Amino acid sequence: MKAAAIIPFIFTALPSTVVWAQASSAPAASQVSLMGQLVQLGGGLLLVVGLIFLMGYLMRRVGPLAPQGGQHIRLVSSLPLGPRDRLLLIDVGGKQLLLGASPGRINTLHVFEEPVAEVAASGAMPADFARTLRGLLKREPKA
Repeated sequence: MKAAAIIPFIFTALPSTVVWAQASSAPAASQVSLMGQLVQLGGGLLLVVGLIFLMGYLMRRVGPLAPQGGQHIRLVSSLPLGPRDRLLLIDVGGKQLLLGASPGRINTLHVFEEPVAEVAASGAMPADFARTLRGLLKREPKA
């Protein structure tokens, strides 16, 4: 039976159980009525908890609903400078920028004309990135 068919069944069958219990004898009616109400309460609780878990599963499976189209900005590398400060190398449309990021601001430190590091689809970086960056920063500008 599908979940869509079970939900209306729960809401229609449980109240009729309570009405049937009230039509019974007087001493047992209050006990059955209480039991019917507890069953209805437990069923509703299970339904709500089940829906929460179902939604969590679907959100993990589908992922975020934001469009994941062509990413034009990529984080190439990140270097922590302190507990809250970072040095970031990002690639924007083929140009690479060196940014300093702290809790209250982001500063552009340098814009590289030619790429310092290759941007791989998997995000993997070459091992000699630090050496290449130092070499490019020490290079004299051309006149």
